[in-house]
Amino acid sequence: MPITTLLQRDWIAAIDYRCVMGPQDAPYLERHAGYSLSYVRKGSFGCVCRGGTFELVAGSVLVGYPGDEYMCTHDHAERDECLSFQLAPALVDAIGGPDALWRRVALPPLPELMVLGELAQFAASGDSDIGLDEIGIALTARFVARSAGRDRRVPEARARDRRRAVEAALWIDENAAEPIGLDQAAAAAGLSPFHFLRLFAAVLGVTPHQYLLRARLRHAARLLAEETRPITEVALDVGFADLSNFVRSFRRAAGVSPSGFRAAARGERARFAERIAASMPRR
Repeated sequence: MPITTLLQRDWIAAIDYRCVMGPQDAPYLERHAGYSLSYVRKGSFGCVCRGGTFELVAGSVLVGYPGDEYMCTHDHAERDECLSFQLAPALVDAIGGPDALWRRVALPPLPELMVLGELAQFAASGDSDIGLDEIGIALTARFVARSAGRDRRVPEARARDRRRAVEAALWIDENAAEPIGLDQAAAAAGLSPFHFLRLFAAVLGVTPHQYLLRARLRHAARLLAEETRPITEVALDVGFADLSNFVRSFRRAAGVSPSGFRAAARGERARFAERIAASMPRR
């Protein structure tokens, strides 16, 4: 089975599974190493676990509980694909919810989980300004809330917590050129990643990753307008790992390419200088 690790943190990992087994292949026993939520994004398969048989199709979620044995079957189709979030016990504990929720084995396609699953797939392709780890946390929190039959509301932030969020934003802005992850920003704020994400989004209205990306784009816009360095150098200087990601993100945010923005900025500066010169008294 081809496996690609898309994200690896101490408290969460995202793995792309692409199974090539079919009806002709004999199933075998497997074991969940820890807590996990696996979003089925393509195909179908069966899962035998805890004395029951569950059929999963696109949009379903396979729920992993530490130590549970299970067996996947492919009686009806072949080639299924899953985006799996592997969750540390500390994260599961921070999000809360009864332990029984994680023994459900599988969930059918549910709208509130499907939209997050598709958003996660979109983020995995590199076309979203939301971090894959942030979506994994949101998916887990929504799974707990939906399965428990209640919606966990974010409590109103206290003055001290609001100050924490603002100070974290200032820290992110100052260090935006560095490879900042959610765990690093949370550690700088003195909070767990889950509580930091909830607090930051509640106070500032954007996730930490969104804020980081926009800080980088803001810095890039200033450099593009003020300097003549190659666009690739600007992209690397503000924190983007590759040019294509920078160009795509900049165009999505500004509506024009970085080169188009630079040309417009130079043209505006030239016209502004002409106006100033025209308004000066002649000797």
